[in-house]
Amino acid sequence: MDKFLKSLIVLFLLITTIVSGQKSWSLNECVAYGLAHNLRLNDLDYNIKSNQEKYKQSYRELLPNLSANSNYTILYGRSVDPNTNEIVSSDFYSNNYSINASIAIFRGFQKLNSIASAKFLYKAVKEERLQEKYLLAFRIMTAFYDVRFYEEQLQISIEQLAISSLNLNLVKKQIDLGLKAGSDLYEAESILTNDELSVIQSKNNLNAALLKLKQEMNLDYTENIGINTLDEAIFLNKSEFNKIDTDSVYQKALTFIPNIKAQEFKTNAAKKDISIAKSNLYPSLSFSAGYGTGYYETNIDEVGKVIPFHTQLKDNASQFIGFYLTIPISERWSNRSQIKQQKIALLQAKNNLSIQKQELHQLIQELVQNFEATKTEYNQTEKSEASHLLSYKIAQKKYDKGMISILELYQAKNLYANSKNRNLQVKLKLKVQKKTLDFYNGLPVFNINNTN
Repeated sequence: MDKFLKSLIVLFLLITTIVSGQKSWSLNECVAYGLAHNLRLNDLDYNIKSNQEKYKQSYRELLPNLSANSNYTILYGRSVDPNTNEIVSSDFYSNNYSINASIAIFRGFQKLNSIASAKFLYKAVKEERLQEKYLLAFRIMTAFYDVRFYEEQLQISIEQLAISSLNLNLVKKQIDLGLKAGSDLYEAESILTNDELSVIQSKNNLNAALLKLKQEMNLDYTENIGINTLDEAIFLNKSEFNKIDTDSVYQKALTFIPNIKAQEFKTNAAKKDISIAKSNLYPSLSFSAGYGTGYYETNIDEVGKVIPFHTQLKDNASQFIGFYLTIPISERWSNRSQIKQQKIALLQAKNNLSIQKQELHQLIQELVQNFEATKTEYNQTEKSEASHLLSYKIAQKKYDKGMISILELYQAKNLYANSKNRNLQVKLKLKVQKKTLDFYNGLPVFNINNTN
């Protein structure tokens, strides 16, 4: 079987492997699936539910405490009669019931501040989950475009292999006609072998990129997938090359980036925690009320019979109401120490917010700078690809006329393939950078529910 036929078989097998048994995924579908199956997001869901319950409970703390008690006691030998407080020597039992209620009237607005703090922390964890969604979406987008790049690279490699196969066939005919030396056949076969290796390497790179994409999506690695790029064209509109102002992007990003908002909520919660700590320095006032009754085996009437159960419950009933004022005098300075600790926590929260803003500003600066640099690089790689394409076409015509060797043709073909790969890589990098900047500019890059 000659090399040309083998090359066609290899080409057919590669194309068949790529297109068969695959579901075609768009970028939005990949992101949606990844968001629905990410275990880290599940963990953050539990954090949200936990903080939501803490927030609800902070409201419930405004309700009065209500408790009911009952006991059944048997006393043996000498003991104190709980009804008369006299010492008796006989065995007897007693049965008591009570219900009590209490409510805090004033505790330095501690509970109201606790509600506000819990609300801010609840909002913060919701923003942290949204931040994780965006991070995952960006990882999936990067992996998606990596697959796109290696698919195109494989296509370029296959095209180069097909050209080498045709040239090998042409060399064989020219040798048969005495127009080429036998050494040209070995050189053509060597070039074909190198192109076959390039196809295999491109296929391996594509498989690795697909595996990375499936891992980010948390999709079963055994499932065959392909990507649908109909809505993700590589074509770049020159209008997208407008100069981007770093400060305007930064100011826009400050209004919605989740980790910034989360830290702002944590800072507000820290302020409320100081107020909570200060409330322990104020007097507290509470109100209590209760009802109690009991049955005692030692409670007898004038004829020596134990008074019936329902009669004792009625006769032994007692009620109380009361107001309780507590004035803190000395708690070994613990209350003031707690206030100092909360003030330090507030300073830390403010500093963390400043760090988050600084990192965001630096990130946007780098994105804008890299985008401008990549635009220049893209213009150059476009010119380079066009130039090498022309050189290759000229070299192919010269080779067909016997004016250059096959090695010179191979060199021109490789230069064209490499320039095409570089231009493709820069195009995709520019596409990802533009989408990233669009995101920080507040544009809807991903279909993600911002309401958590």
